[in-house]
Amino acid sequence: MAAPTTPYARSGDVQPAYQVIRDGPRDLVLSLDWASHLEVLWEQPFVQELVTSLARFARVLWFDMRGVGLSDRVPGAPAVTEDWMDDVAAVMDAAGSERASLVAHGHAAQMAVMAAATHPDRIESLVLVNGFARFSRTEDYPAGMPAAGAEAALEQIAETWGRGTMAALLGPSVASTPGMTEWYGRLERFSAGPGTALGRMRAILELDVREVLPLVTAPTLVIQNLGDVYVRAGHGRYLAEHIPGARLLERESDDHWPVPEPDLIAAIREFITGTPVEEPEADRILTTVLFVDVVGSTERVSELGDRRWTTLLDQFVGTVERHVVAHRGALVGQAGDGILATFDGPARAIRCAWAIREALQRVGLNVRSGLHTGEVTERNGDVAGIAVHIGARVSELARPGEVLVTRTVRDLVAGSEIAFDERGEHPLKGVAENWALYATSA
Repeated sequence: MAAPTTPYARSGDVQPAYQVIRDGPRDLVLSLDWASHLEVLWEQPFVQELVTSLARFARVLWFDMRGVGLSDRVPGAPAVTEDWMDDVAAVMDAAGSERASLVAHGHAAQMAVMAAATHPDRIESLVLVNGFARFSRTEDYPAGMPAAGAEAALEQIAETWGRGTMAALLGPSVASTPGMTEWYGRLERFSAGPGTALGRMRAILELDVREVLPLVTAPTLVIQNLGDVYVRAGHGRYLAEHIPGARLLERESDDHWPVPEPDLIAAIREFITGTPVEEPEADRILTTVLFVDVVGSTERVSELGDRRWTTLLDQFVGTVERHVVAHRGALVGQAGDGILATFDGPARAIRCAWAIREALQRVGLNVRSGLHTGEVTERNGDVAGIAVHIGARVSELARPGEVLVTRTVRDLVAGSEIAFDERGEHPLKGVAENWALYATSA
């Protein structure tokens, strides 16, 4: 799906940026956590899948909260809750929406609660994902972040903002995807500068909308990932206990990000539409996964600057895509400077990796590649499963310019002209036993 266009609504003196994704029988307003930038988020395959999955049953009105991303910055103090209520209504008005469901994630849940309590005639239902009414701890709110944790969070922003180091904490299930840290660092930089980010976090630590919760009359679903160490389970339980009639869904997931697992999408869809959802069986196929990522990308960004690096990154993506297609593969996903592709034959995958390496070396980019062949689950153009995880781990161990494969791949291409050099046995994080790895050569 092509990237949506980004128009602006008008809310007083501020213009929130929003996007309209597809058409549907009902409207759904979507707002993700405050480190947000609509167009950078759209680059990430799992975010695309989240938005397009919601757009299968509703017209999605997706927007950046004021003060971050593509929306106007707010002069002086950070936005107050009264402004947020106006922003939700302004986006709906700009898109011609009279009434909508509101799906909010993280800090955006505070905005959503205020909007639902203030505009009950316009908010049809409310879904809060890993959200909270208050973020910091008090004597009467033990679920909140303790003072030491709050100070550490502020120091983290001050010292590492723009590097993407929080990706492993916020999305552990997808953190091993090549380029994920680099992509999240770019999202941080595009969402807000360090000073704005610090100001936003300080405001979040002070904000408390608990008194508003009993005033919410819209049917509400609170979704809480039990393993989320950023917004812990107590936050979701508090929301569900204090919003009248709210339902609580606790999920076995470690992610803070709303990674679009089938059960998550099905729960949101069933709650908003009132129709039980039967998820189609995913296809399980044997495939070869190829991970390719740029070596030393962080240093190259510092050396070239964002504009020149973006141009070079576009060239990287275009080169990989051309060679994947030429070798009868399928480009599955991209995250920053990392790409995942699949092939129905391991020999073609290896030769594709060689061709990519040689083409990019000519333009001054050094890449590394990892391959594994195994069974994957295929759904909506994406693949998942232990084989994908193994391929990502192998890629992380590859040396600059190296095409590294597992023994499975080596055994499947026996008799070809492809040669292999032993690289020894290595533990792969999250995978049982050690794995024998081999570097390929013609």
